Amino acid sequence: MSKTPDVIIHNADLFGAEGSALAIEGAEIAAIGTDTDILAFNSPKTRVIDAQGGHVMPGFVESHLHLFMGGASLGQLDLLSIFGASQLKDALTRYGADNPDEALLICFGANYTMLGNDVRLTRHHLDAALPDRPVILIAVDFHTAWANTVALERAGLIEGRDVGPSAEVVMGDDGLATGELREQGAMDLVMALRSAGGREGLGLAGYEPEDVTDAQREDDIQMLARGLEYCARHGITKIINMDGNRYQLELLFEMEQRGALPCRIEVPYRIPIEIQGDPIAKAVEMTQEFKTDKISCGRIKMFMDGVYDSWTAVVVGEYPDKPGFAGDPIIPQDVFDDICIRADAAGLQISVHAVGDGAVRMVLNGYEAARKANGPRDSRHRVEHIDVIDPADLPRLSALGAIASMQPVHPPGSAGLPLEPTISIIGRAKWPMAWNWRMIEESGAVMAFGTDWPVSPLDPLFAIQCAMIRKPWTDGLPDPRLTLEECFKAYTSGGAYASFDEDRLGQLKTGMKADLVLLQGDIDSLTKDGPLEISAVLTICDGQITHDVL
Repeated sequence: MSKTPDVIIHNADLFGAEGSALAIEGAEIAAIGTDTDILAFNSPKTRVIDAQGGHVMPGFVESHLHLFMGGASLGQLDLLSIFGASQLKDALTRYGADNPDEALLICFGANYTMLGNDVRLTRHHLDAALPDRPVILIAVDFHTAWANTVALERAGLIEGRDVGPSAEVVMGDDGLATGELREQGAMDLVMALRSAGGREGLGLAGYEPEDVTDAQREDDIQMLARGLEYCARHGITKIINMDGNRYQLELLFEMEQRGALPCRIEVPYRIPIEIQGDPIAKAVEMTQEFKTDKISCGRIKMFMDGVYDSWTAVVVGEYPDKPGFAGDPIIPQDVFDDICIRADAAGLQISVHAVGDGAVRMVLNGYEAARKANGPRDSRHRVEHIDVIDPADLPRLSALGAIASMQPVHPPGSAGLPLEPTISIIGRAKWPMAWNWRMIEESGAVMAFGTDWPVSPLDPLFAIQCAMIRKPWTDGLPDPRLTLEECFKAYTSGGAYASFDEDRLGQLKTGMKADLVLLQGDIDSLTKDGPLEISAVLTICDGQITHDVL
């Protein structure tokens, strides 16, 4: 190290490192040691930061989010805490009044049981709250939505229609749509009513936008910028975006050229459900063309199933309340195996949404088929979510070198989510293997944490608190929790390893990239129910300060 570091942080608790201070020079951690050792390098150009006993962590790696949708959600109505018809009407009335010119009022975070455990939302409930303006309520899992009558009519859905594979406009006994829309193919048709043309889901389905004007392109850049700034505000220095197309990579590359990229980001190619052309060739092309120090592709993303709350998750056996029904996979096993074999042979990582234990098994089958066809390699293919895993498949995760990409804010009863209807739909017999981080950790699989934002709140500290305070749903269930140190590792070194970044990110070591976060407050509040008393006060990515409230 030269004698002129750019930043010195001292009087700190350094996570996983010996010493109390570190120096940053350029984009790297240049030295770690005692306050006396490191402060000796102070120079007129150095910013010296007294951490006041705070905790310096490697920057958080958010291993699963939807960036464009997240940025858009910052201006939408969050219904997570809304329960009851009266609260819903008041919230929608205020939201409508605040947005008089919006063609579609978009709300998210709607609980399936917001009107009661035995009440399924319909267009009639929404009509009673807001009859004259199109409105859509997106469920907490973003796999279901509910629209009022005027929205359904304008979208051409009131009498139902084919909305593509694995999607559905739910119909009532009267031959008209109930208002419930399952999966993106149905939801997108209502979202297209929005003044912005439904661009909130940019890249979610993998398609490229057509006829984008210069003004729309700049609006899209600003939407991404809002999402990235929000990530930096929470100590996040790298994100794995789960919506992917070439267009997003082009926008991010332009942002990096402008010097306006506060986080590292990976963007996969999201293979559309209706596969067109050669998706592996497109992913390889995107990977080769977009690879900088902050931007990369290198992976494909697919969906194997949906979610439990709409009976679209694929399960082993059958649903307790639907005898003989196990859910329908989005991709047939043989087609999925072929995609995995070809993607693996091309050196791509594979990320697959798999919620039900049946879907998890199918994904592992595909990874096993790739290994048999191509031979073993350090692939680090990922299984996204793993709400439930069958005990027989648990050892297969580590045996195949697969990454368990999980979200501690997802279990029912956590992060403001009600227990019902999810736990009953899963069935009591499978509760021991639901979101069981402890069993997965002890199986030897590498775990990477994220939030699925905006499906769930983004703050990694809140997610860690949810993991730490989670309680079994009934007596006799195993304790699924990790230790606080294990949670931090899942958000740092685990996430770095999952992205082949362990040689430069995820640890506080000399020579590693200067991606870190300073936390101040009561770290013990992460282990207790109640308000968090700790927060990110400084974020540094690639040696540049991206968030600072000191």
